[in-house]
Amino acid sequence: MQEELESIQKVYNVLIEFFMNYSFQLLGAIIILILGFFVAKKISQAVEKLCLKNNLDITLTKFIVNVVRFTIIIGAAIIAIGKLGITLTPFIAGIGAASLGAGLALQGTLSNYGAGLSIIITRPFIVGNTISVKDVYGIVEEIKLAHTILLTEDGEKITVPNKYIIGEVIVNSFDYRIVESTIGIAYNSDVESAITLILEELENYKDLISTEAKPQVGIKNFGDSSINIEYRYWAKTDSYFEIQYKINLAIFNTLKKNSIEIPFPIRDVFIHNT
Repeated sequence: MQEELESIQKVYNVLIEFFMNYSFQLLGAIIILILGFFVAKKISQAVEKLCLKNNLDITLTKFIVNVVRFTIIIGAAIIAIGKLGITLTPFIAGIGAASLGAGLALQGTLSNYGAGLSIIITRPFIVGNTISVKDVYGIVEEIKLAHTILLTEDGEKITVPNKYIIGEVIVNSFDYRIVESTIGIAYNSDVESAITLILEELENYKDLISTEAKPQVGIKNFGDSSINIEYRYWAKTDSYFEIQYKINLAIFNTLKKNSIEIPFPIRDVFIHNT
């Protein structure tokens, strides 16, 4: 029992001595950290307001704000550690060695972060754009350092690692996506009338398709039993298939109503007697 009391007394004396010698340094370090967080919050809020005032892209704004916040916090932490009399040189050397090993182990992950940084700086697309990359497409919902999130018309979220975006062919169609469809009419039909009817149907969907890029209608090729007419227009990405189905049905009905024949494939079969 006596030995335990002596051990507790030694620990107590060590703690008292520590606080007697380093209490002011510890208090100063805590105050510096608190001030660092406070200053980082206020300055980052001011930077965010400035960026939004100048209509800067939201993704780039978030990146700049986070860089400013963490830079101030890290600076305050370094000053606080120095206030305690701790030398940072061994820590920096250790962090460097650990970073080298982590970099080799997490090469794929780090490449995603590097690609994300490149996307944020160069801005080949922004939130709200429609992009197609690696055989997937969707509306850009969020751009993060590691990956980009795309949202499809069906409400599906597609997560694309950023390393698969940088260095690939990116198709950015902004708010719209092009629709290309073909319908065949008989050779004895009035082609010019069919083209006019299709254009009129496309014009009935002005609220759903882009009015900046005019629809295109014309003869694509001459098939075995039909003249194939192609029509191209820009549809809103968030209702791409819905618009395509509605327009296809409307075109079919208007051609049928105006007696423009949509033929079946015809084959003539000759039987020779031997």
